[in-house]
Amino acid sequence: MVRAFLMILFVTCTTISGQLLLKRAVTEVAERVPGVSGLQWLMVTFMSPLVWAAVVIQGVGFIVWVVVISKLKLGVAFALAGASLYILMALVAWLLHGERLAPVQWAGLMLISCGVLMVSKLGQAAA
Repeated sequence: MVRAFLMILFVTCTTISGQLLLKRAVTEVAERVPGVSGLQWLMVTFMSPLVWAAVVIQGVGFIVWVVVISKLKLGVAFALAGASLYILMALVAWLLHGERLAPVQWAGLMLISCGVLMVSKLGQAAA
């Protein structure tokens, strides 16, 4: 289970990295080519090396995810990935972008994580 959790953590990190790169790419496109919208915006964004880097990173994460779900129940794997994604994304957004969550939002993240731990423990017992 430890190896599977580490693989899930890797997938979570690739997802976060890919999303951060996409955010940076679309922000740069908006700054570089203001006023562009629609299909033209999509084409400019599609040509961004950051978008392609994000696709590659998330592609690697996808390959690892296929291995994870071949070894664990999908519901358990997805719950663990989701909870770790929520918490890590909130932390990274705070550290890199200064985004803040209200205390009640942090409490919600903790409740979700506790629920996920319960699901994963019950999933192990039922296996």
